Amino acid sequence: MRTRGGAASATIPRVIRLLNLLANLFPVWVVVCCAAALVHPPLFDWFGPYIVPALGGIMLGMGVTLTAGDFVRVLREPRPVLLGVAAQFTIMPLLGWAIATAFRLPNEIAVGLILVSCCPGGTASNVVTYIARANLALSLLMTMCSTFAAIALTPLLTKWLVGERLPVDAWGLFLSTVQVVLLPVLAGLVLHHVAPKAVERVTPVAPLVSVILIALICANIIGRNAAEVIEHSGRLTAAVGLLHAGGFGLGYAAAWLFGYDKLVRRTVSIEVGMQNSGLGAALATRHFTNAQTLLCLAAVPCAISAVAHSVIGSVLAVAWRMRSPEGDAAEANQNSDSETP
Repeated sequence: MRTRGGAASATIPRVIRLLNLLANLFPVWVVVCCAAALVHPPLFDWFGPYIVPALGGIMLGMGVTLTAGDFVRVLREPRPVLLGVAAQFTIMPLLGWAIATAFRLPNEIAVGLILVSCCPGGTASNVVTYIARANLALSLLMTMCSTFAAIALTPLLTKWLVGERLPVDAWGLFLSTVQVVLLPVLAGLVLHHVAPKAVERVTPVAPLVSVILIALICANIIGRNAAEVIEHSGRLTAAVGLLHAGGFGLGYAAAWLFGYDKLVRRTVSIEVGMQNSGLGAALATRHFTNAQTLLCLAAVPCAISAVAHSVIGSVLAVAWRMRSPEGDAAEANQNSDSETP
């Protein structure tokens, strides 16, 4: 006869699997919420004041998953991590600037596209890497390192590439990035150290919470700027889609040029192609909202970016999962199961 404790123990893994399944459906939640915002724009207005705190919560969730061992692993094998981070902050920003220029996007929308292209890799890339059976440990390390690098690089690259389109307060962007990235991640690291049991209890829920928050951020931005999204939908969707398709393709090519195997190529491709769109949206909302109209066109490419990279990344993940190099996937992920997003 099964005891109550035994039944509870058997139930917990099923709940965790369900939470992971719901989190892995993140493209569906983002698309559904954004579509609902276009149909009825006021639906997500209530979430506007919570965009920056929500992004901080997502970063806190990332921080609690990090340990000192993660930093040690970077020092032991830094080359693929450095390649991914370097590709993140060269390929994507230059591609964003080139596309914004070639498409002759309106200034505020061009600024948003450049801003999101200068953001680090997003935590959603870890989910896609896991689904694709690529190198999950490497993906986690690249996301961690690019997030810390973004504290300085995102403001500097945005200021440089935006040029004369709009005034950019690089110092203000830096301070905002510190507030919504560095401080929550450091707080998460501290929590992991001082309250490991509490962190262990909430960690299974963190990915799904992050997905919900990203979907709400994107839906709020799409709803607030619904008329402009519809007006510029053709060029804007093409520009954002090309940015992410180019990131996936050029990221793969960069790893191939340096002689890495298929799993590393796929991991770098996913990391480069998927941006922290939530960070871009939060920064755009704080620094590029029109004081007169209260519209924030610069945040719109960031919201569409979340949809675009989620859809492209999911398609690639399924395709690569079906064509996983024999033996390599198991080896790449054998030590990463406990870190599954």
